[in-house]
Amino acid sequence: MASSVYETALLVDVHCHLTAREFEGRVSRVVGEAVETGVAVIITSGLGYQDALRALEISDYTRIYPSIGIAPYELEGYEDVLGLIERERSRIVAVGEVGLDYWRGNRDQRALQQMVFEEFIDLAKSLDLPIIVHSRSAGRYALEILVRKRAERVVMHAFDGNASYAARAASRGYMFSIPPSIARSRQKQKLVEKLPLENLLLESDAPVLAPSRDEVNHPRNVKVSAEWISRIKGISLEEVEDKTTRNALELFRLKV
Repeated sequence: MASSVYETALLVDVHCHLTAREFEGRVSRVVGEAVETGVAVIITSGLGYQDALRALEISDYTRIYPSIGIAPYELEGYEDVLGLIERERSRIVAVGEVGLDYWRGNRDQRALQQMVFEEFIDLAKSLDLPIIVHSRSAGRYALEILVRKRAERVVMHAFDGNASYAARAASRGYMFSIPPSIARSRQKQKLVEKLPLENLLLESDAPVLAPSRDEVNHPRNVKVSAEWISRIKGISLEEVEDKTTRNALELFRLKV
């Protein structure tokens, strides 16, 4: 990995959705604005088969890298997504986002969500790829499955669960990516208080989870996440930027 990345402490957005309709026709501009604020790498997640194809199409493997997953509450055709991941294993940097959603998903569908999640965990392990986990209102359950399945290269994205559960998962080496909504979320602030910097990453989850509730989020806002981590932990912004970048490049095995 190039030392210049570490020397300048550029940022990595480990999870967003550049294929979202909010960015249609504006991806180059959105990425350019992120670069201007210091973002070196953006990992864009394709959700579902067609969206995954678009994520692959816009990835340039210089600034933009793809991951492929499926929304836990829209599982129709998930087998096709598994097949696409298998075929495109050399072109993606992670499996995900995948996981559980007990806030939006139908209660009767929870067993199916769990079964599908386990299939994606197995695939990520077999391909030796990180897995980016969605666990809305289901953090404890998702972590229990990950531990039982002995998943190792794990990113808990925008984790909304109890900080004590997160701390136990962090002790296993699991990573937690912090979105710009930390600016308005006491739960995310507590998460950062509880977790070591060694287990933290930056994410935007653009176009959602902006610093302000009613605005469209952008990858450039991972700077906000870094600033809040710096403030909460009482360490320099440069240290946060450097360590979260190192964490991301090592986890995703990116050569920048």
